[in-house]
Amino acid sequence: MLARRFTIVCLLTTLFGMGFAIIVAEASRPTRDWETASPRNCTFCMNQNQR
Repeated sequence: MLARRFTIVCLLTTLFGMGFAIIVAEASRPTRDWETASPRNCTFCMNQNQR
């Protein structure tokens, strides 16, 4: 009986921890603007085209 309760508590804690980790990871990821990430704004590419 005690082992069953311990297992349930461990599973619930694991699910809560994984959900919280996903929320933290999504919140800490910077949002990328499509214009900022476009190849037109790449300075390396612009330098290659000028040669």
